[in-house]
Amino acid sequence: MNVVDRFICELDNGLRTVFAPAHAARVLPMATAPAHTRTDDPSAPITRVASIRLMRVNHTGEVCAQALYQGQALVAREPATRALLDAAANEERDHLSWCAQRLNALGGATSMANPVFYAGSFALGVASGLMGDKWSMGFLVETERQVEAHLEGHLGQIPADDLASRAIIEAMQADEIKHAQSGEAHGGVPLPGSVKAFMRAGSRVMTTTSYWI
Repeated sequence: MNVVDRFICELDNGLRTVFAPAHAARVLPMATAPAHTRTDDPSAPITRVASIRLMRVNHTGEVCAQALYQGQALVAREPATRALLDAAANEERDHLSWCAQRLNALGGATSMANPVFYAGSFALGVASGLMGDKWSMGFLVETERQVEAHLEGHLGQIPADDLASRAIIEAMQADEIKHAQSGEAHGGVPLPGSVKAFMRAGSRVMTTTSYWI
C-alpha cells in the first residue's frame, strides 16, 4: 500500500475514532467489579460528576493516542516499526472503547474538543515519524511514560467507591507501561528536555479542556 492509500485509510480511521463507537477486542475490565456502584446511582450526583470528568479526560487521551500512533505509522520507514505502532494502537483502541462505555454507564459524554485534539496529535505523529523510526519510538516511550503518570494521578483522584472506573484505569496503565518498554526495546532514543516539556504543556491543555467540555 502506497503512502496516498495509507493516508486515505488513516483519514477513515480518524473519522471512525472521533465520530464512531470504538469496539474493544478485550473484555471490559469493569466486568469483574460490582455491576452497580454508588457512582452509577443518581442519588450521588457529586461523586458521579467527578468520575465522569476524569473518564472524559482519559477518553480524550485515548483519542490522541490513536491519532499519534496512526500518524507515526503512516510515515514509518521499517515494517517492524509500523507493526509495533499498529499493535499499540489496537490496544489503545480497547482503552478508547472502555472509557466510552464507562462514560455511557455514568451518564456522561465525550469531549466536544476531540476532533481538534485528534488533528493536532495526528500532525505531531507525522512530524515525529518523519524524523526517523528511532525518534518516533522515542516519542512513543515518552508519551506512554507521561500517560502512565497521568493515570497514576487519576487513581488517586477517582472516587473511592468507583471500583469500575478504577479497574479500567489500572488495566490501561498496565498497557501503557508495556508500550513504553516495547518502544525502548525497539531503539527509541531519549527526547530532549525541551520536547518533553512541550509534550507536557500540550497534555495540560488537553486534560484541562476535556475535563470541562
